Amino acid sequence: MSDAGPRGGLTGGGHAAGPSGVDTLDALLVEVAGRHGAALGGSRRPDPSEQAELVTAYAAIDQACLDLDGTLTDIGRRPDVRTGQVVGTAVLVSIRAREAVGLTGPPPFAGTLDEPPVGIVGGQAGIHRVDAERAALGARWLVLTDDGLRLPATLTMLLSDSSGVDKEASLAEHRDALEALTAAAGEVVHGGGAGEDPMEVSGALDWLLYDWLMAHRAGDSAAVELSAGRTREARMIVAAAATSVRLRRTFDPALSAAR
Repeated sequence: MSDAGPRGGLTGGGHAAGPSGVDTLDALLVEVAGRHGAALGGSRRPDPSEQAELVTAYAAIDQACLDLDGTLTDIGRRPDVRTGQVVGTAVLVSIRAREAVGLTGPPPFAGTLDEPPVGIVGGQAGIHRVDAERAALGARWLVLTDDGLRLPATLTMLLSDSSGVDKEASLAEHRDALEALTAAAGEVVHGGGAGEDPMEVSGALDWLLYDWLMAHRAGDSAAVELSAGRTREARMIVAAAATSVRLRRTFDPALSAAR
């Protein structure tokens, strides 16, 4: 989904005690990273046999995320920070595996944005919806230039900008957009919405979640880090991840088989 994907290790550091589902998912990520790290990191293309293994891997990861969300709901427990970190890392690994085998949905505004020109470009960054009346189609960061171009942008780009970007406001705007999209995508799962294509909606949801997670990686790895007390973000990640799986299960045979 991005040219700047995970290039280092694919799992995080400390392993504080947590629900067994979190530990199971964490162990699965270690196994997948050990077997397929080069393909997931983009340093080489997977061969045909490895492509089949990557499909099995992302289906297992996605199912584990969905099971964990269901378990937490059943016991009335909200995701804590560690759960958000592990599920966030799982989402990055799943997306990387799906990218490697060509099974990711289209991001918002796919094929409609301008190519960034060479040099410094003046403009205004903001989150823009694909359709203000159809929230399930998603949103993404764009830079609207002074001469009318619409350029792709990312949360990572904004957070690393030292030219006066309000980073906390950017994080809040992205979080609000992702929570709203997750709610709208959940309606599509249950047959609501305005007849949106689940594949298109899942692509939009995966993009906005991916963009958030890429901005919260630990260095150059795929391990997601959340600051202490960021339980709202942990809940946001787990809810978006589970909703994405439910959407993709309607059209992805690998996820149907993993149930």
